[in-house]
Parts: sequence; C-alpha cells; structure tokens
Amino acid sequence: MPPRLDTLKNTEQELRIFRRRALLALVVVIALTSLLVGRLVYLQVVEHDKYSTRSESNRVRVEPLPPTRGLVYDRNGVLLAENRPTYNLTMVRERVDDLDRTLERLVTLLELSDDDVEAFKKRSRQRQRPFQPALLMSDLTQEQIARLAVNRHRLPGVEVEAQLLRYYPHAHIMSHALGYVGRINAEELKNLDTGRYAGTHFIGKTGIERFYEQQLHGQAGLRKVETNARGRVLRELGRQDPVPGKNLTLTLDTGMQQLAFDLLDGRRGSIVAIQPDSGDILALASTPGFDSNRFVTGIDVASYQALQQDIDLPLFNRAIRGRYPTGSTIKPFVAVAGLREGVITPNKTINDPGYFKLPNDSRRYRNWLRWGHGRVDMERSLAVSNNTYYYSLAHDLGIDRLERQLGAFGMGQRVGHDVQGESSGLLPSREWKRERYNQSWYPGETLSVGIGQGYLQLTPLQLATATATLANKGDWVKPHLASKVGDEPLPDELPGTPDDIDLPNPSGWDTVFSGMEKVLSGHEGTARRTGKGLEYRMAGKSGTAQVFSLGRDERYNAEELAERLRDHALFIAFAPVEDPQIAVAVIVENAGGGSTHAAHLARAMTDAWLLDEGHMPSEDD
Repeated sequence: MPPRLDTLKNTEQELRIFRRRALLALVVVIALTSLLVGRLVYLQVVEHDKYSTRSESNRVRVEPLPPTRGLVYDRNGVLLAENRPTYNLTMVRERVDDLDRTLERLVTLLELSDDDVEAFKKRSRQRQRPFQPALLMSDLTQEQIARLAVNRHRLPGVEVEAQLLRYYPHAHIMSHALGYVGRINAEELKNLDTGRYAGTHFIGKTGIERFYEQQLHGQAGLRKVETNARGRVLRELGRQDPVPGKNLTLTLDTGMQQLAFDLLDGRRGSIVAIQPDSGDILALASTPGFDSNRFVTGIDVASYQALQQDIDLPLFNRAIRGRYPTGSTIKPFVAVAGLREGVITPNKTINDPGYFKLPNDSRRYRNWLRWGHGRVDMERSLAVSNNTYYYSLAHDLGIDRLERQLGAFGMGQRVGHDVQGESSGLLPSREWKRERYNQSWYPGETLSVGIGQGYLQLTPLQLATATATLANKGDWVKPHLASKVGDEPLPDELPGTPDDIDLPNPSGWDTVFSGMEKVLSGHEGTARRTGKGLEYRMAGKSGTAQVFSLGRDERYNAEELAERLRDHALFIAFAPVEDPQIAVAVIVENAGGGSTHAAHLARAMTDAWLLDEGHMPSEDD
C-alpha cells in the first residue's frame, strides 16, 4: 500500500514569519517607547518652566507688586501729578486656553466700540514676559467690573486688579511741561529692566515724566501666595515690599503758568519765565494745550486724530520745539557781541539815513522808519530799535564772530538741563550753509542775522535763557524744571553749563541795560505805552519777525495777507534792572508788532512775580 500523503509542517518558514513579526513588534515597541520618552523629555526639560509654573500655580503663586509712582509738586507745594485708585483688566496669555474666543467674550462684555476693539486685540497680543499679566484696559467702570465678576469662570487667565493710575489736576496748562505717562509698548519693553518693571504697565512718555522716569518709578516688589483651585488667595507666604518712586518738586509756579495761559488766551504762542540767579523755570507755557489725562489710559483713535489734524498743533510744544526768527529781540545780544569783539564802543554813533548799503552794492537794507533816525548811538539804537545801526554792526563783525558770540548766549544749542525733547534751534554759519545748501555765505545774509531775520531761528526757551544770562551780566545759570528729587536738591552747578560771558569794559552792560530800559520808559521807546505806571525798573526789547521775505522796496501790509502769513510778535524783558528776579520771553504767532501785541504780556508776567507775589527785593537786600 502506497504511503498516505499528509500536509508536512514547514518549521523553517514559520520561524522566519515569527522572527519578522517579532522584529516588527519590537520596532513598534521601541518607537512607542521613544515617543513616550521624547514626550517626557519635552515636558520635563523643554517645557519645564511652563508646566512647573502651572503646577505650582495650582497652589503657590508669585505676584509682582508694582511700586507707587512718585508725586510731582510745583515750587509752592501744589500737587501737579498724583496717583488715583482704579481697576485694570489684565490677562496672562499662558493661562488662556482659547485666546480668540476669550477676546470675543471680553469685547462683548465690555461693550467696546469698533475703534477700540482693534487696539484692545493688539494689546492682548503684544509681546510680554512669560506669565506676566498684559494690560488690556484701564479705569474700568463699576458696571464693567460687575460683568467680569459674574463671568469669571468663563475667562481663565483674565483678572481685574486694583492699581494706582496717574492723574494730572492741572492737565491743560501743565501738559507740555510735565508730559504724561502711558502704556508700555513692545519697543519699550525690549529695553526695560524686567525685574524693576514687573507688574508695571505705565511709563513716562514725554516731558518731566520721561526725563525723571527712573527716579519717579521706583523698584517693584513681589509676594508669594497660596491659592485654591479657583485661584483665590488663601494666605500670603512671603513678601518683598516695593520701593516707591521719589517725589519731585519742580521750579514751576502754577499761578504764573496759569497766568501765561490766560494772557495768550488760546492764541498760538509761548511764554517762558526764568529766575536769572537760580535758573528756575517759573513758567513754560505753550498754547494751545491739551488734556494729558486722556493719554494715560490710551486716547481713542478719533480723538487722537483730531489732535493731530488740528491746524493749531496743540500737541506741539512751542516753548521748547518751536523755532522762530527773533526779530529785533536779537539786537541787545548783537550789541554785546560788538563790545566783546571790540568793533564798537557804547558812545560810537552812526548816521542813519533810513537804510544801509554794503560796499559796492546798490541794494538798500532799510530801517523800519523809512526816513531814518539820524544820529544813533548804542543806547538809542536799542530804545528805537534802529535797524541801520545793527546792519552796520553785523557787517563789521562778520558772520564768524557773530555766530561765535551769539552762541555764547546758548543760541543754536540745547540749553535746558531736564527739558525733554528740546530743539537746538538754528544759529547759522558758513559751515552750516555749505553743508545744508552747498552754497557760500553772502554778506547780505550777515545783515539779516544782525536784525534777527534770515536763517536765524531760536526757541522761546533759548530766548528766555539768553535774556536771563544778559540780566546776570553774562553769568551763566543753566535753566531747569526740577528743584528737588526726593529730598535731594539739584546741584548749584549743573553739568554742561556754558562759560560765563565777560566784557572788556563791564560798563558796557549798563549801556545795554539803559537802552533796553528806555524801550519802556524813554520818550522814543518802542514799548513806552506798556511802560506807563511801572513800579519798578524794567528792561525790555520788542521784536517783529517776518514769516516770509519781502521783495526789494516792497512794503508789508498785514491787512492784505492771510492771518498765518502775518508777522510774529516777540518781546523779551527782565526786572528789576538793578537786581533781576525774572526774565521773560514772549512770542505770539502772526499777531503783528511785538511792542503792541507782546510787550504787555511780558509786563503782566513781571508784575505778577514782583508785585503780586511779593518778590521785590527790599532796600536792605
């Protein structure tokens, strides 16, 4: 019988299949194990800070304690910048599960306008330190706080925190001098000390608030607290108290500042008043002004655009950034330049036929009085504001010496110690014109500088500082806005103070002062009407600055011009002459003649300081 055929077992093939399957299973196990290990490494190493913080936050949380910003007072103790309690809306992005959905809920709950929504969302995505709260909204209303409290369970990572908010009681008149604080932006955040500014949402943006930011801000503290599952604080585990910012005492006088604004009466212009012997800035007014409180919490788009597009430029600080031709207010300084360079003496006279002509030039540079003032010396040239005298003197000096001597009074340079954003003005020179226009300097341009026209442009602060230095007979005191930081007064000698100005014959100062005094008290003085009834000796100089150049032999007629093309009115003054206590510079844009439209403003300022405030020196002083 043939053998029965059975299905034979292929052991070798089965072994191969088993090995393949075992190897595949091993690969899968290794892959899954590697994935698990990689995930553990990622969570425990790469994301350690994030998840350890989340874990610890379930029980222990470290909260920054922002410092209290220092207060700002005027010279008489009047509060200019304070801190008022308010409620802010903050968000820690790392604790928010769905950012877009959370933002939508917040927008609905807070009932924000369309213009505010974009800014709100932008702030929520602004670069921030990890686990530090981002400020979304300030100064919440009670209704908004209530709505957020009811919906707190739907808004993880969102908190309402109590904080002090900057407030300016005299915002409108002090806006340019004080400046304001505002939200810290992404660019500022890059350069800030993260420890010092932990929990802080505001920083000085302009003015005094920005210049003294480090002193006003202080140092942040922190506290460690234990919380429950809902984030409610159960107890405090430890604390490092914040160091409050230092209070600041300014040289400004609120009454004088208010008076300056009242005198300008909304017109475009500026008044700066300085104490010559100390450099204290008593008033730094620029009109029109604005409400700086609107910038603290973030001004709305429509209001900001309205301020930017306002033709009168209320955001522009004319006192320190406005550059104006000086007109005849430059003449006392040109007279001092001539005395210092020895090209003229106080008694030297010229004959004024009503014009000046350069050698070998037929063009006539005219005096404002067409038929001239006849025989004129230095004292009379100032009293009647004779142009011909200063054409001649400027020509004798030349632009090089004129530029050097005017620069000694601070013209063409920043003069303030703590005046944030100050312009350097423009004191022209040969080098400046070559660099700016690639042209040579012409003798006729020197004559224009000699009467405060042409390229010469100064700020009201520079003009007031030069006037204070003149009142001091050349002794330089750098102007400043702060008198004390905390309990520490500013040093008497501030860094960068220019050298004093000396005359070969000191009696030359008396000649210049006498001429300026006769501007107000002399029978020919250009501002003699303003000088009537003076109870003290006052020296001044009027100026009328052209906005555009007139053609040869062309006459100026204000009634035929648009208002913004009319002359600027200027006046500088100091008083009392024998012991100056105040120096003032006034400019009113497009107002006309300085003796008519600016002189009385300067007198009102000196009257207020010397008479109303009782600063007149006694006979025993």
